[in-house]
Amino acid sequence: MSNSAETDVLIVGAGPAGAMSAALLAGLGVRSLMINRRRSTSTGPRSHITNQRTMEILRDLGLEESAKSLSVPKEYMGEHVYAASLAGEEFGRIPAWASHPQAHAEHELASPTRYCDLPQLYFEPLLVSEAALRGADVRFLTEYLGHFEDQDGVTARLFDHVSGVEYEVRAKYIIGADGARSLVAQNAGLPFEGQMGIGDSGSINIEFSADLSSLCEHRKGDMYWMFRAGSGINGVGVAALRMIRPWNKWMCVWGYEKSKGTPEITKEEAKKIIHEIIGTDEIPVEVGPISTWTINQQYAVRNTAGRVFCMGDAVHRHTPMGGLGLNTSVQDAYNLSWKIALVLKGKAAPTLLDSYDAERSPVAKQIVERAYKSLSTFPPVFEALCLPPVPTEAEMAEALVRLKDASEEGAKRRAALRKAMDATIIGLGGGHGVELNQRYVSRAVFPDGTPDPGFVRDKEFFYQSSTRPGAHLPHVWLTENQRRISTLDLCGKGRFTLLTGLSGIAWKHEAERVSQSLGIDLKVCVIGPGQAFVDTYGEYANISEIDESGALLVRPDMFIAFRAKDASQKSLEQLIVAMRNILGRA
Repeated sequence: MSNSAETDVLIVGAGPAGAMSAALLAGLGVRSLMINRRRSTSTGPRSHITNQRTMEILRDLGLEESAKSLSVPKEYMGEHVYAASLAGEEFGRIPAWASHPQAHAEHELASPTRYCDLPQLYFEPLLVSEAALRGADVRFLTEYLGHFEDQDGVTARLFDHVSGVEYEVRAKYIIGADGARSLVAQNAGLPFEGQMGIGDSGSINIEFSADLSSLCEHRKGDMYWMFRAGSGINGVGVAALRMIRPWNKWMCVWGYEKSKGTPEITKEEAKKIIHEIIGTDEIPVEVGPISTWTINQQYAVRNTAGRVFCMGDAVHRHTPMGGLGLNTSVQDAYNLSWKIALVLKGKAAPTLLDSYDAERSPVAKQIVERAYKSLSTFPPVFEALCLPPVPTEAEMAEALVRLKDASEEGAKRRAALRKAMDATIIGLGGGHGVELNQRYVSRAVFPDGTPDPGFVRDKEFFYQSSTRPGAHLPHVWLTENQRRISTLDLCGKGRFTLLTGLSGIAWKHEAERVSQSLGIDLKVCVIGPGQAFVDTYGEYANISEIDESGALLVRPDMFIAFRAKDASQKSLEQLIVAMRNILGRA
């Protein structure tokens, strides 16, 4: 093997962020080398919630249907049960992952896609395969050792575990997508806030196979929550059964006290824990891999250092609550890839890359803080039951008796329990705004001078669409040849798109002039009667927040870069000014 290699972008890590970066860059004609020190993609289920924004990105790549075929649909995710055991009496349920009719309607209005449950075990091979098919160089059993940067690029040292050879790779940029213990982020000197491994307890994941259809098929959910005696998840007496494949592949999550050391439990001990949480030992159980984890609450204050860009768990490390990890990782990659491609092709100045940190680091901070806050919704459930965080068997039994007390005090307890259970929804799909409400402020957004509209409702719970520059393009249905098509389907594919109405035909000529002048691909979509795309339902006119003759310039990642209210000469002339500013070519 040669002791040196050369590529445009070295991607360290083949998880969701790395694999998405490789697939996107390859599709944009950028050479990349993606390495992974392990011999395969994830062998465990790990992350599983795939939200609307991530499904929109997969849709842009042409992978939405493949992802859906590998996933468990939204209809199998929503019945989150709270009980003493799976076979035992229920305390109540909450409608998770937008399964409540009102939440379902709001999700349907927000996107052409839906939640699904796609474990990382299946998600990663889908993306890695796509990256390779598009032409990315993918190498497993290849370890990143370090790097140094100079004026013209980055030189990384790699170790090939197959041949035992250490060699160098020369690249223009490095993407560090190497997980929560990122060596790339460490070597780049990225500053972090928060802590790893916080709290007095850790969690045990026990994968297992068992036919639980008789206990679950009538109340389909991806998680079942059990209030148990002892120290459970995050030091609270809660155990979880997570569905991996309905209804025979599962993960049992229980807790341990860190002061006693990381437990090493046998498969027989694990089977006993599982049977206790199921509530019966009459169902055969086959125990699989067992692992442990602790709570993290840490994010990078800055995700970029020179020619090194870090993403995914490398820069946002947090609890699984809200299903935000994998989704944010994928969106990091979607934000950066088109920018790198334009810079490498000489279409944009390197200053465009500064917008990656400006746009995504605030998101990292938000989701880390939100995920940790979501954990705090569980202790009030125990308080409502008049239980300590780590109850005994006797205290649990007494709480159940008190809950059924036909008295005013019993009624108060039941109302308090209902309120406490309802509050946990924020970490189980209730944070629609956390998922979709990003509003970017950076050099890659050209302001239109309008004031920030803010949010009418809680910005973490509820999505609010906007076409103000820096917001994501709203989804509405149009028609093409009498068939429905989303506004999002008009955009993406690695290029800028200009949307305008029938009386804004002048934008088409202006866009052609800008495209030729700057040498960029700028697609124009005129929406109106007699055009390829028709506002059949009148919804585009309602959400566009501009006159019919106005225009929205949409970035390759579906965020609005520029907005003009009308097609006046002054507005038309602003298009090239905006594009030059965004590309750093002013």
